[in-house]
Amino acid sequence: MQSGYTCQSCLKSLITPSGTRSVVRHVRINPVYAITSKRRYTQIVAKTKAIPSQQRRTVVTGESLNHRVAGIGPGDLKTTAPFGVDEATINAQQVLLRPNDLFHSFSNSPSPVIRRRAAFMKSHAYCPHPDHRQTRIVTSPNDPEARKTTNSTHPPAHVNFECPDCGLPVYCSEGHWMDDYEYHAEICDTLRQANEDDHDLHSGRFFPEFYYPGPQIEEILPNMTNWDTYLYTREYNAINEDRSMRQATRLLTYPMTIASVIHELSPYNIRSGGRLTPEGLKSLSALRYNLHPPRSGSGPGIEGLRVSPPPVRIFILGARAESSLPREVWVQLEYLFHRCRLHLIFIGPESMTNRDDEFPLPERTATNPFGGIVEDRISSYTKITTFVEYYHTMHKANYFQPFDPYFDCFVLFHPGLGHPASAHEWEETLPQLLETKVPIIATGYTDWDMQRDKKWVEEKMAGEVDLLMEAGENRFRSLRWDLNDLDPMDISAGNWGVWAFRGKRYETTMKDGVISV
Repeated sequence: MQSGYTCQSCLKSLITPSGTRSVVRHVRINPVYAITSKRRYTQIVAKTKAIPSQQRRTVVTGESLNHRVAGIGPGDLKTTAPFGVDEATINAQQVLLRPNDLFHSFSNSPSPVIRRRAAFMKSHAYCPHPDHRQTRIVTSPNDPEARKTTNSTHPPAHVNFECPDCGLPVYCSEGHWMDDYEYHAEICDTLRQANEDDHDLHSGRFFPEFYYPGPQIEEILPNMTNWDTYLYTREYNAINEDRSMRQATRLLTYPMTIASVIHELSPYNIRSGGRLTPEGLKSLSALRYNLHPPRSGSGPGIEGLRVSPPPVRIFILGARAESSLPREVWVQLEYLFHRCRLHLIFIGPESMTNRDDEFPLPERTATNPFGGIVEDRISSYTKITTFVEYYHTMHKANYFQPFDPYFDCFVLFHPGLGHPASAHEWEETLPQLLETKVPIIATGYTDWDMQRDKKWVEEKMAGEVDLLMEAGENRFRSLRWDLNDLDPMDISAGNWGVWAFRGKRYETTMKDGVISV
């Protein structure tokens, strides 16, 4: 069939066999109340239910993807949109909120999930007015608690008054809100945006931005300069609204943050302002050698049999929200690396949080000593394994050894390396990571959070760390702002910043017949 003047979507519809009905594959994202750690993180729950069919279209429908410390209440399954069904008909049957009616105060929200979340805030969050006494140790100059003193006259009080402009419970009373309005006005518009984004996820509408394209021919190169160029060159459906863009990037930020660093077309380089260091170029060049293998002439027949290299292992330590992402999101990483097999390994005590459908965990046996949950039927080139265990325990058991800089990479999403509540969890792990000499990619919620982690690593392992990529804003960060239910005035963006490091490597040279380091 000639396709030179036919768009891809039309071509796909033309070549669909008659009598075959394509069905949507939908995902429920359904956070629950959970405070499992003092560490700052985002709870994302993704439960996938596949509808049997010979042909599927991958669509993810979402409810809430936010909250680093506390999730929100359980929600309902939303939106199933088979091909051939008018989107307006679906919205008329299941819609809860219209696009022009997304702003509601949390306590009076049409969604019972958000009303439960408002009750949680009022029970746990404290008023930020400086007249109150401090409720916790201040760890950041941007923390609203820094304005308070221990000698304040008013005792701590929970938030109860909802700002009429942003709809969030932010102060204990209207008087304190009016008295401190100048401070609150600095982020009031951003809080309102987060409010409307949350209501949008619970609106019941169809989410075309959660439609993910399939494999792309190798000759079409993705442009990874920013979100816009990537989505266009990967042939995603057009996203014409800012809100839809924020919802889409909230999920895709995890695989794309990894790809933006390790891909051969990475926007980070060693030119001026490119942030990549000479040592970083060395490490990533070794990894890219196997991520982008040359054509070997392999084929389906006997003559096409070739020896395949081992998969590239990406270890995601301290996994939380990222381990429960819909698997269709992680498969997007595979489509950027042709003919390369990937093995994603989620490790951490919270790696199974909100994945209740997969319980009980596998029994620990001689062949599976750490009870790993293996997902090897996701696609032909991607395998995912989850371990509910600390990495340093597995490292001592030599479970993953040997490590190879050409095949291995570590990723730490919002690790909180320097956070007082979580630093002790990494003290034993960090030397083991540096010992492997493989690249370590880390992200942060804010610039302060990222710089604090970087400073902690440099102080703990002084002289034993090579910086691979300078700390800075992530080009593929989440464009959506997330609320902290324990402090509604504290907002952040998932994977806002990214940097990379590695254990220091020493070059040996020969001098007068003697090896010197």
